[in-house]
Amino acid sequence: MATSADSPPSARKRHALDLFAGLPRGYDRMGAILSFGQDPRWRRALVAAVDVRPGQRVLDVATGTGLVAHELADRGADVVGLDQSEAMLAVARERLGDRVTFVRGEAERLPFADAEFDALTFTYLLRYVDDRAATMRELARVVRPGGRIGMVEFGVPAAAPLRALWRVHTRVGLPLIGRLVSPAWLEVGRFLGPNIEELHTREPDLPALWRTAGIDDVGKRRMSFGAGLVMWGVRRGDRAA
Repeated sequence: MATSADSPPSARKRHALDLFAGLPRGYDRMGAILSFGQDPRWRRALVAAVDVRPGQRVLDVATGTGLVAHELADRGADVVGLDQSEAMLAVARERLGDRVTFVRGEAERLPFADAEFDALTFTYLLRYVDDRAATMRELARVVRPGGRIGMVEFGVPAAAPLRALWRVHTRVGLPLIGRLVSPAWLEVGRFLGPNIEELHTREPDLPALWRTAGIDDVGKRRMSFGAGLVMWGVRRGDRAA
């Protein structure tokens, strides 16, 4: 992740920037560990939810190392991937070459015109922004009326026994794995569990947040016993948000 030149990052964003700054080549591995290897299923479900067609122009926000962008490109979309981290984008460019256009920028201030895209996806984003409502409005702004918007996020299992195991995994297992790898990964391991749970407590508010941003027909699907969350909706036609 990175920031625009004219706006210093907040404490929340600076922490996220620093946390992942030196870890782009291990980022995908951490996602696989945290999701128990389920994250490819979640990405496929996200891409299916936005129903991308060949030739459509799609923006993938918080593209990271380009995993969702890859899925979109495989469907024949004209994909632009945006992330704040130049280090993440470097890995994405190595992976996809000129199949995807990668741009450095912030979700809160997208460098694109109104209604420029047919669809938009974002991954693990809302945990890192300061104003979720404003960010959702900005994401909706660049999507044409009738275009689809979707996200994938980590969740917390609903069933008590699985939730207890998930907390052991995130509060004990991830820090332990991080300690074995490097001090940087130890810090990431300590951070992710509480960070995911904080957004999970806000999950009931997310559909209303999307609708207020101008996104209708909001749906969601919990996957992997609740450890993954896919949400989607349709950009309102009147652009009144």
